[in-house]
Amino acid sequence: MATVYLIPSLLQEEGLEAIPAYILTAIKSCQVFFVENERTTRRYFKQLWKEMVIDDYEWYQVSDTLKVSDTFTHKLKEGKNIGIVSEAGCPCIADPGQALVAIAQQMQVVVRPLVGPNSIILALMASGMNGQQFRFLGYLPIDNSLRIKAIRELEADSAKNNCTEIFIETPYRNNQLLETLLKHCHKTTRICIAVDLTGKNESVITCFVSEWQKNIPDIHKRPALFLLYSGH
Repeated sequence: MATVYLIPSLLQEEGLEAIPAYILTAIKSCQVFFVENERTTRRYFKQLWKEMVIDDYEWYQVSDTLKVSDTFTHKLKEGKNIGIVSEAGCPCIADPGQALVAIAQQMQVVVRPLVGPNSIILALMASGMNGQQFRFLGYLPIDNSLRIKAIRELEADSAKNNCTEIFIETPYRNNQLLETLLKHCHKTTRICIAVDLTGKNESVITCFVSEWQKNIPDIHKRPALFLLYSGH
């Protein structure tokens, strides 16, 4: 019977030690891979397993799950073990793959989620913010007025529900997002900035808005997560 392995990938190219040893065992158990980016996944696998013969495996990109869903279903019916790999972190958590996993569940195929680095969880762990109640919102609106409105709503929700709000931005717009946060949040709201997780320049720092305003970091083009907490 087929098994679907949800294979975590690197957050940083130098962060290989964050990948547990049993990930390689899972890779070796697969015959087919559905991946977000074939080129980077091949390079990642070669880091783990230099002897891997790439062309011995079938590769499909999951940028459009509708296009590959029939192929995915067919491979499961053939009894093939399948690995799903996202571009960074854990598949299906703020990354593609959930539609394929839903198909596997409908077919009552075994789905094995594997442990590996997840930037959302790592940032929350190190933030000192509420890990009992939190939500991940993905990207905030690009339009400035809508973004300000969203930030104020997040701040109000955090205060009302004692909830940690987690969100991301395209790395080249990090500084603009931080500027907006520091301009429109209350001075007693806490902001955590987590950058380069699992990499050599990893940094996770939580400060009040008033403290950040005195020393604004430059996080342009660095992979980052933002956490906001205005609860008790």
